[in-house]
Amino acid sequence: MSYEQTLYKVLKDVVNPKILKKKNRFKKWEYGYDPEYDFIVISKDGTIGEIYEIQNLKIALPAESGTYKRRDKKEEQYWEKFEYPKELSKIKNRFDWEKLSLDFREKWYDYIDQEFAYRENGFWFYNNGKPTYITGTHYMYLQWSKIDVGSADYRESNRLFFIFWEACKADTRCYGMCYLKNRRSGFSFMSSAELVNQATITSDSRYGILSKSGADAKTMFTDKVVPISINYPFFFKPIQDGMDRPKTELAYRVPASKFTRRKIEVNEDLRELEGLDTTINWKNTGDNSYDGEKLKILAHDESGKWERPDNIKNNWKVTKTCLRLGSRIIGKCMMGSTSNALNKGGKNFKDIYYGSDVLSRNKNGQTKEGLYSLFIPMEWNYEGFIDVYGQPVFETPKQPIKGMDDGWIIIGVIEHWENEVEGLKNDQDSLNELYRQFPRTEQHAFRDETKQSLFNLVKIYEQIDYNDGVNNAANITTGNFQWEKGIIDSRVVFMPNNNGRFKISWVPPKNLQNQVISRNGKKYPGNEHIGAFGCDSYDISGTVDGRGSNGALHGLTKFSMEDVPVNMFFLEYVARPQTAEIFFEDVLMALVFYGMPLLCENNKPRLLYYLKRRGYRGFSINRPDKLAHKLSVTEREIGGIPNSSEDVKQAHAAAIESYIDSFVGSTGDGYGDMYFQRTLEDWSQFNINNRTKHDASISSGLAIMACNKNKYRPVPHRLSNKMKLDFKKYDNKGLTSKIIE
Repeated sequence: MSYEQTLYKVLKDVVNPKILKKKNRFKKWEYGYDPEYDFIVISKDGTIGEIYEIQNLKIALPAESGTYKRRDKKEEQYWEKFEYPKELSKIKNRFDWEKLSLDFREKWYDYIDQEFAYRENGFWFYNNGKPTYITGTHYMYLQWSKIDVGSADYRESNRLFFIFWEACKADTRCYGMCYLKNRRSGFSFMSSAELVNQATITSDSRYGILSKSGADAKTMFTDKVVPISINYPFFFKPIQDGMDRPKTELAYRVPASKFTRRKIEVNEDLRELEGLDTTINWKNTGDNSYDGEKLKILAHDESGKWERPDNIKNNWKVTKTCLRLGSRIIGKCMMGSTSNALNKGGKNFKDIYYGSDVLSRNKNGQTKEGLYSLFIPMEWNYEGFIDVYGQPVFETPKQPIKGMDDGWIIIGVIEHWENEVEGLKNDQDSLNELYRQFPRTEQHAFRDETKQSLFNLVKIYEQIDYNDGVNNAANITTGNFQWEKGIIDSRVVFMPNNNGRFKISWVPPKNLQNQVISRNGKKYPGNEHIGAFGCDSYDISGTVDGRGSNGALHGLTKFSMEDVPVNMFFLEYVARPQTAEIFFEDVLMALVFYGMPLLCENNKPRLLYYLKRRGYRGFSINRPDKLAHKLSVTEREIGGIPNSSEDVKQAHAAAIESYIDSFVGSTGDGYGDMYFQRTLEDWSQFNINNRTKHDASISSGLAIMACNKNKYRPVPHRLSNKMKLDFKKYDNKGLTSKIIE
């Protein structure tokens, strides 16, 4: 099967062709967010061409113009750094340039102006026959930024990264980007290049660097930022104060002392010099590192590796204020990292990443964290597997392909990665570390250490990986339940709907659907022998912050004589509809459709009272760990089980643990048929001491307990009286036995 993933798609017919042509003709498109078309214009010349969608962000590129062609042959068209003219390379600063003859300077004015134009507007070039656009920032990175290996190589993944970053800069609603990456992706150098690029063209501005430690931030400054700045051509290099290779701050301003100024100007008459008064510096890692300062750009490197007591979430809350004046965003954050294990900083970074989803915005048009999240899978950005055109070689080629480092690629990156995975299959922690360092999915990036989990993470991740490897979507149908013809308390039908709240992997045959038994005016489940539901309910429709926990419902089968899959989770519901009543009705319809009973926590009793009021008390299971005459008045009335008992908590966790060990991951005969990834992920992070965030775990665990309720039934204590039988004892010595007195 061929690899079909793409990082972007080109949107068609977003703008009426006549309007597009007219506005392009008069160069009427403005840089920034366009609310009419809901895309972000990154063009600076008033035109737009193709419209990309990268991780749900719509970005309008400039129209093609002046495309550079390296060679006529398509195969010889690729990015290649332009040679810096030797005549100019000898010039170190603007003062040396001004001493040269007017004729010499006029000879190079057009060249210098062109470089400034590329810096501002971006650059078009033919790449394997295709006109390809890179942003001005990307051009500066490729053409003028010195990195550890000399010059940066062109990669398609980096092209899309810089396009996405340009959109973040252009969008006035956005505080920057949160980039989830793989190791050796080049982020540190790319962000360093951007700091220097922007700092050398803006005045009265501050640029900052943070990393997982102060030492790391310093290293990024001294080993990446400073060398890039030093190696800029003279025409991009502003006046600098201090040492050529500073350790703490790079200052683009006029030196303070007249002595230094005279030294710069040599024999020229002293005159007033103008500097940018712009600085780049780094700070030690901490919650309040840049508190009170105003920043133009903050490079936030290794953000997923902040370990206690440092907290990236706390830092971002503070740092965010450094990027705004009132409601106006004046600076941007370039945040990027691989992720540590969840308890080593990964969880906080994960929260920021998912809080930066562009599809989830408040009424001001901003994401929860203010950033825009971007994930690029490792196969797009893995060294040694990228060809001369900057394209990754996904599948093993029939013939060797020339790589960008002049080597030959003989194996595809997917096969190479899978071989690495196969070699670590018996060492789950090492495998999870590989996943975090070189993730192919967001879930890989946030894999946790097995020793941190209450449950068997090896089994859970085996199942997750198995589900990823098969067409899991074919096993699950999304939809909603509804009363047939809208008649309440009649029959229930399931309606597929991509936006539905239910996910199901099994539907009972017709003869087992809607099996409801009526006795004495009360309704009871007719399929109690084939399965049961577990539920984590909620009582309040809305919350003050709008972030209440979800309602969760899980269905599980058990062994029976029916033609039904055994010990299989067949339904997952994790949602919070607008009102609690909608959730209650959802649960009720699922119970009726499958004809199965429900075990629910009764500390939030509105759902159970709802079932009783509707005549479905018979569907609510009494707590299985108590005899009927020991139940409280409320428990007899509505059923359910409390969540406050430590015994119940332990029994609940043990139920999940037992199920995972028996039916999840590799089972000897293949793999389990647990297809609900969200529940699997929730199990992997379950914390018995903080259960409130684990709705799916609570619900699924109760379903397991409901299917095995006989295990929890107490044995009645029986009193017995000792009976004295008073048997006589005999002495059997001699010919006759004698009673022993």
